Amino acid sequence: MTPHSPLGILDANTLEELARVICGDEHLYYRKGYEIARFLEHAGWERVPEYDGEYRREWTLARLAERREDPTELERVLLRLADPREYLDEPEQLPTIISAVNAFLIHEGVRLENPGGRPRLVTCDPSLAHPGSQGPVELRATMTDLITDQNMAGLLQHRLDEARTCYANGAHVAAIIMLGSLLEGVLVHVVQERNASLLGPTSPDRVSLDILIKTCHEAGWIGADVERFCHELRKYRNFVHPRAEIREAHAPDRDTLDMCWPVVNAVLNDLADSQPKAA
Repeated sequence: MTPHSPLGILDANTLEELARVICGDEHLYYRKGYEIARFLEHAGWERVPEYDGEYRREWTLARLAERREDPTELERVLLRLADPREYLDEPEQLPTIISAVNAFLIHEGVRLENPGGRPRLVTCDPSLAHPGSQGPVELRATMTDLITDQNMAGLLQHRLDEARTCYANGAHVAAIIMLGSLLEGVLVHVVQERNASLLGPTSPDRVSLDILIKTCHEAGWIGADVERFCHELRKYRNFVHPRAEIREAHAPDRDTLDMCWPVVNAVLNDLADSQPKAA
């Protein structure tokens, strides 16, 4: 930990959420009582009491509350949560954990990142919390709901997390480009898994986002309204080419991004709703 940690004294509700993530459940990496004590030791805590059989979350919250006045100790816990070495048996859990932590941590003005597997805390604007999770289209689906390939689902979830990082730091064009990349990745894998014949002779590596959007609409997997706005996002995604942005004579800003994000949420929701039922 650096001597200039961005972490302050955490709110009581933040501590409760942190205890929840450390403990885990059927959706998050699960730790048994003794594993929680070991996790705290791996985070660099000294004098961790032995787990006494109390309810896991209450025991964990008590340990966090004991050191609430020492942001150094809590930062160690947060960084350990974003450490890939904590999930060697289930590496696909890491992006889910980071996303879950950032969902509440951003209200403290910080968020977790792990570029290159090196966890760190960075400052951010709490007013930018949960881009796309509040507003007209709330996200109801996860990548693993849509894509059976766990490696690809994890990669695409990471793209979504990176888009949130760009949003929080005011990198609007980068966030839109990341959302467009995410959209393309989701659509091509959904088509491959549901009905690869719809691509015809075109290789999945060469099919355009334009064709993917039209194909998913014609297959009944996304609605007509979603298709229409997907094409607008596709145009902004093309700003990955600087000359495209010059031709449009328009620099995307936060308002542009706030309009693009619900489009991605709507696509993921439509794809989840149209998921073929298991036989």
